[in-house]
Amino acid sequence: MNYTESIGFLAAILTTAAFLPQVYKTWKTKDVSSLSLPMLLLFFVGILAWLTYGFLKNSPSMIFANSITVVSSFLLMYFKIKYTKK
Repeated sequence: MNYTESIGFLAAILTTAAFLPQVYKTWKTKDVSSLSLPMLLLFFVGILAWLTYGFLKNSPSMIFANSITVVSSFLLMYFKIKYTKK
């Protein structure tokens, strides 16, 4: 692994880890009132684009981070839809 990918993996771990507490908190409390569905949709599409870019650039760090984040953001969208009071 080269120096650039090492920095990429550090960034991937930090930014992905920063997102996980929100997913956990939302899952435990089922409180989605402060989450914006349009923001989540835009974020999800953006992460899918970054994941695609990572595959095209053959960047393991981008693939790693964005694979986890796409699942996490999908879960938040799912929670937002499931737990929104009707």
